[in-house]
Amino acid sequence: QPQLVESGGGLVQPGGSLRLSCKASGFGMDYYGLAWFRQGPGKEREGVAVISSNGVSTNYLGSVRGRFTISRDNAAKTVYLQMNNLNPEDTAVYFCAAGSPYGVDSMWGLRSGDYDYWGQGTQVTVSS
Repeated sequence: QPQLVESGGGLVQPGGSLRLSCKASGFGMDYYGLAWFRQGPGKEREGVAVISSNGVSTNYLGSVRGRFTISRDNAAKTVYLQMNNLNPEDTAVYFCAAGSPYGVDSMWGLRSGDYDYWGQGTQVTVSS
């Protein structure tokens, strides 16, 4: 059965970096767009970054653009999120998702409704 398993979360100081990984199994990951979402304390889930099935197209939430980078390795069945210059507002549970995002607007790939499979999440805490 389809499964996504995140890893790499933890506690980091402001200005620090983390790299999240998400391993896929049980479905043809190569054919899916992959994304990272997050849900902070008392907040709704929001899309952070997306990468197309062929890895050519990406999109980011405005507040993370320039700090976060999404990438994928289809051979390893893994999607990554490199997070640099972290700040306390980035504190959240981070989820990876696989689906078929569509549209050509600024929110392409950042809508949770576009995704079929979800991981359980990994906690990222940014604090001094």
